[in-house]
Amino acid sequence: MGSTHEVTVDVNGRSRRATVAARTSLADFLRDELNLTGTHLGCEHGVCGACTVLLNGTPVRSCIMLAAQADGESVTTIEGLSDEHGNLNPVQEAFCRSHALQCGFCTPGMVLAVQSLVDTVEEPTREDIDEAIGGNICRCTGYVQIREAARSAVEEARCARAATGAGGAR
Repeated sequence: MGSTHEVTVDVNGRSRRATVAARTSLADFLRDELNLTGTHLGCEHGVCGACTVLLNGTPVRSCIMLAAQADGESVTTIEGLSDEHGNLNPVQEAFCRSHALQCGFCTPGMVLAVQSLVDTVEEPTREDIDEAIGGNICRCTGYVQIREAARSAVEEARCARAATGAGGAR
């Protein structure tokens, strides 16, 4: 039998401890151990972006990262963006308003990629948006509505920062 590791990971603001096999991917840990099935598995090679989660705020492919590598880190999944009452956050709302999904398979990864952009870049350009979503494959939408949702979320975040006088993004 292979080796195991004790891991403690902050997932969506909640500390989670588990014993995982050394070869367990972060995606499998999230889906199978924590029942967070919003993290989708597509290619399982880190190419499609369906398994994107935020690791300390940075988008990562959870299918090619080991759960043991996340020990002591903070992970945000799509389930962690809505509030405790299930209300969608502004990026999720922008995706809904823009009809930026069809089959929905890529949506969690896309939303998390845009969330990272909103959190880290104060005035993102069109190129920044394309770069942010560029690692996520959508086979349905043609990206038009996804880009529209990203621009909408970016504008809403900019207005919110201006209203509160808060900076925070670069």
